[in-house]
Amino acid sequence: MPCEFSIVSPVYLSAELVPLLVERVRQAAERVSGDFELILVDDGSPDDAWQRILAACASDPRIRGVRLTRNFGQQNAITAGLMHARGRQVIVMDADLQDNPDDIPALLARAKEGYDVVLTRKKVREYGALRNRITLLYYRIFNLLADVPAGDGHIGGFSLITRRVVDAYLKLPDYQRDYLLLVRWMGFRASLLEVTHFPRPLGRSSYTPFRLARYAVQSLTSHSTVLLRLSVGVGFAYVAVAAMGIVYLVIGYFTQSYRPGWASTLVLILGSTGTILMAIGVLGVYLGNIFDQVRGRPWFLVGETANFEPPPPSETGR
Repeated sequence: MPCEFSIVSPVYLSAELVPLLVERVRQAAERVSGDFELILVDDGSPDDAWQRILAACASDPRIRGVRLTRNFGQQNAITAGLMHARGRQVIVMDADLQDNPDDIPALLARAKEGYDVVLTRKKVREYGALRNRITLLYYRIFNLLADVPAGDGHIGGFSLITRRVVDAYLKLPDYQRDYLLLVRWMGFRASLLEVTHFPRPLGRSSYTPFRLARYAVQSLTSHSTVLLRLSVGVGFAYVAVAAMGIVYLVIGYFTQSYRPGWASTLVLILGSTGTILMAIGVLGVYLGNIFDQVRGRPWFLVGETANFEPPPPSETGR
């Protein structure tokens, strides 16, 4: 049966935070209504997150658990949670408690004003200074290149979407899923709520610099073809420069007894080779995305669930 609202939270390397997350979410949600559910998605976490989730489920039937067979990534874990959510409105939040569960009533109140999507904007991003600078620079570049702007980097995944947005989101066939970008792309009426971001109380983020870089490339290449067009433009630019160079060499040969030098030749070879490899790399990323899409594998596989009666409708993501 449907409930008034659901909270979906993917869990990875956050086992020690699960009890505190459950208690704080429960307290915040009950200030609005007791008719809610909290869905904790264990995204193949290598710690004892699932045991903590099972303990929470045993203490309250409104707490529900979904365990994926392996680590499919945060975005697919969010999709798994949305697929199992039964609420008329669904709130998505991380399990690291950097987003404040006390903002849940404010999200629900804003949605009652007629919005299908309520996004949150962090006043201050409580990450490291270097990560903040790189992230904000990335979003500036992304907004120049992407088909749909992604904000300024202060807008996070802590958000609310209504049931019709959830249903529309789950119909999108994209294999490379980015929750925020897809929600913004759909274009439902949205509002922005300013919230306070907090330092992580325990543990460290699972997003290493390498994982952040991979996520950035996947997001950009999944939502824009500008890099392909840019590589074509750079190729034409090199052809134009080469043509001018040929004209210069011919004129110099007849007028100034021009003698070519090794340095200029080496620079030209390195520059053109690097550009070719870059263009091939960009093309390869897009081809990889197409390959992931057309082979039709599911977004995730569910190993087991807790507190779902009857069982959820699907154990796979497609």
